[in-house]
Amino acid sequence: MQSQDVAPRPAPASGPVVDVEQAEAALVEHYPRLVRLAYLVLPPSLGRNRRVLTAHALTQRALPRGRTSGDASVIPSQQTGGGRDGDPGYAFVRLQVVRTALEAGLPLKRRAWPKRSQLPPLLPQVWGLRLFPRSGGADELALDQRLSALSGPARAAYVLRGLEKLSDAHVHRVLTAAGVEDPGAALAGAGGVEAQDSLLDSPEFDPCSLHARPTDLMRRRQHMKAALAAAAAVAVCGALLGLPGDGWGPDGAAAPSYAQNPAAEAALDPAKLTKVVATAWESSARTDFSVWPARGNLTGDTALLRRALAVWARPGESVAVSATPGTPSGAPAGPPQLLYAGDVDQARVVLLYDGLRIVRYAEPKDGTNAAALDFARVDGATGSEAQAVVVDRTDGNVRYLTAPWVSKAAERDLLKPSSGAMDLPLSADGVTSPLASPAQKTGACTSWNVLQLKDDRGTRLMSDLGELTPAHLTAGRPSSPHEASGAEALRGWAPFACSLASVRSQGVRSVNAWQYTQQSLPDASGSAEWVCTRADTWRGGGTRVLAQFHTPGSPYGAVAAKAENSPACGSRDPHVLAGVLWKSAGGSWYLLAAGSQDTESIRTTGGAHAASQGNLLAVRTKQGVQAGLKGTLSDGSSIGALR
Repeated sequence: MQSQDVAPRPAPASGPVVDVEQAEAALVEHYPRLVRLAYLVLPPSLGRNRRVLTAHALTQRALPRGRTSGDASVIPSQQTGGGRDGDPGYAFVRLQVVRTALEAGLPLKRRAWPKRSQLPPLLPQVWGLRLFPRSGGADELALDQRLSALSGPARAAYVLRGLEKLSDAHVHRVLTAAGVEDPGAALAGAGGVEAQDSLLDSPEFDPCSLHARPTDLMRRRQHMKAALAAAAAVAVCGALLGLPGDGWGPDGAAAPSYAQNPAAEAALDPAKLTKVVATAWESSARTDFSVWPARGNLTGDTALLRRALAVWARPGESVAVSATPGTPSGAPAGPPQLLYAGDVDQARVVLLYDGLRIVRYAEPKDGTNAAALDFARVDGATGSEAQAVVVDRTDGNVRYLTAPWVSKAAERDLLKPSSGAMDLPLSADGVTSPLASPAQKTGACTSWNVLQLKDDRGTRLMSDLGELTPAHLTAGRPSSPHEASGAEALRGWAPFACSLASVRSQGVRSVNAWQYTQQSLPDASGSAEWVCTRADTWRGGGTRVLAQFHTPGSPYGAVAAKAENSPACGSRDPHVLAGVLWKSAGGSWYLLAAGSQDTESIRTTGGAHAASQGNLLAVRTKQGVQAGLKGTLSDGSSIGALR
């Protein structure tokens, strides 16, 4: 392991105050990117398994213990645009990750206590498995070897320059704040490696997308024999103590766990699968998954269906299992409903429904060694929420199985509302042609493709967020949202489409965009839009609310405030108040605030003192000012800033 020139942490110049909530929001939103950053900076000599666990541990420990002043040289005072670039919370957490990753690569010294980051992580821990990212190609391997030859600071400089797209001056400031003695030498060392920025986004360096392999099986077997003998003795003693005179013990009249159960056996029998006839939906008042017919060219393949049901009940170690948050992944309680069984691209796919969940089983056409099992919660889905299910993902594209009542499918770019929709042909079974998915995209957001579906009830937009069921997009007031497929709604969604990336893989059911007010900007700078986007989930909790600010001439909205598990901008609490520091074209700084239409007055607290009647406030101030907001609604109740 090479020595690294990392000095004790210098005293930073006082910068903006970063509180725990702000840092936590940045860490949660950008967690995969921060873990990738830590993984790349850590020395490869640690081994891939320890690098993965250490990268997660360092990122999770990056939160401050309380409100803290960041380093003014590397932490911005305001959000100057959408995403992470101007987020003080993200800059603070990133600095902590870089600092501890450099410390983790330092050699242990005699007669000195090691730093916490130099020791194997206590959490997270994985027992019995070795984890490592997916293997890349020859280019990724060559880059990893070249990075391993660099010192820790030089490796950090290369990653900050290539992955984070920071200028050399900014990299110099970050390395200085991280305690590097000679940032110039680190930059020079990084310059000796050919810039291959696109490779840094490769799955080879993604510690959030992992393969698993067993550890030393012979040693584990020896240890397990001793552990099992001890456990058996404890179990026998516990059973003798727990058995009453005339019963089974704590489980009452239940049969032992190894007893056969008729309902469980029926759930695994392909012959007992529910198969709805093709015309049932035409005469039913229901518009949910229960009236979807069984479709696909393999609905009669009993062996395939038996494998799918068996893997659902007890997936083996080689099965890749995923579930949306809040979705139970246990076996079905009884025979489920078959929605689809057929060949799609290079896989055999089975879609099942048990009234609560959609379950997707997929296996390669040439075997069953790389089977996958995915769960998604869909209880209460009806109408727009039961329009489509992901049937396959290949090479960044996604195919959907559409509801039997869908007559037409199309693809459109949500960032370009005037560009029109491109038709997606439907197969006889209702499977769409491949659609470029935004769910796995990394880097700059230059497009956001959504699925447009038409039936006799209207046209709807659905967005893939990396799960089995796409999220339904709507627009308008929380009390009466409408479809986002109209021309005005499309124009309203365009600046905020990229914010959907913040709710990927969160079990999102629907996302509504509500333009709650407009504000004339000072210095004759035009009119800005204030929009609140709310992502509701299938499980009820975990809602995400963003108050966003869009100025003329900017293609994207800027996140002014965010909250999780908040009723704001929802049907139960259709109110919101948010503010932002804004710099006019003339160079003046203003504190702008806006509330929903029923806000009667707004006042500021903290570093700025101002008040206004109505739902808008604009006051001239200084760069970096820290201020709070309070408002009064028309019914006399108070409202605070979204957070």
